[in-house]
Amino acid sequence: MTTALIADDEPLLRDVLRGLLAQQWPELQVVAQARNGIEAVEQFEALRPAVCFLDVHMPGLSGIEVARRIGRRAHVVFITAFDHYALQAFEHGVFDYLVKPVQAARLADTAQRLRERLRLEQPAVATEALLTQLAERLKPPSVAAPLRWIRAAIGPTVRLIPVDDIDYLRSDEKYTLVAWRGDGGKPAEALIRTSLKTLLEQLDPAQFQQVHRAVVVNLHAVSHVTPGLNEKADLHFKHRAEVLPVSRTYLHLFKAE
Repeated sequence: MTTALIADDEPLLRDVLRGLLAQQWPELQVVAQARNGIEAVEQFEALRPAVCFLDVHMPGLSGIEVARRIGRRAHVVFITAFDHYALQAFEHGVFDYLVKPVQAARLADTAQRLRERLRLEQPAVATEALLTQLAERLKPPSVAAPLRWIRAAIGPTVRLIPVDDIDYLRSDEKYTLVAWRGDGGKPAEALIRTSLKTLLEQLDPAQFQQVHRAVVVNLHAVSHVTPGLNEKADLHFKHRAEVLPVSRTYLHLFKAE
């Protein structure tokens, strides 16, 4: 029987992936689950599974670093949250990957390829050179200093909005809605022509995070996050009443340590 390891710091994702594997690959036995990269290496060395499902971004050691420790002793499937640079890196490489939230159809294709490689006794592809190449591709392009001000036309005037005062940004067709704290800390809004994608590339990623396909929030402005419907969450702000949804793809950003 073929054995496998699942390594991801999200318990829900581990459970979902294990359940989907039981449906798509019933003869596969998941012999270990790890919450971080260090546990993943320890579990691999103890059990030597034939297949390892590794989250790219894990505490301790990243999925790529774990794959380096494993070498070609197992077939590796990387798991990644949807990200333009990550998908571009994988799609131009030779590694198998799954995108969060894992879809049954994509997993079925991956399982079929892995079964065929194991049947033919093909060697694993996780060589040091390929992993180094993947790590380089996963690096976003270097950018200038993070954006500090956003210019917005409000009536006949142009307002300079400090990015620290922004609560969130939302894509609105050809425009982007800027929701910030104006005079006296009162909630204010303005539309600008710069796309959400362009703004996100210029903002500090440690402060501004995408939480939905069309929404980016200032983490400094977030009060708390509560469970929502359909495996989503609701995001609450410190200084405004709006409640914004966090899609399943970005739930890991608000997972308790």
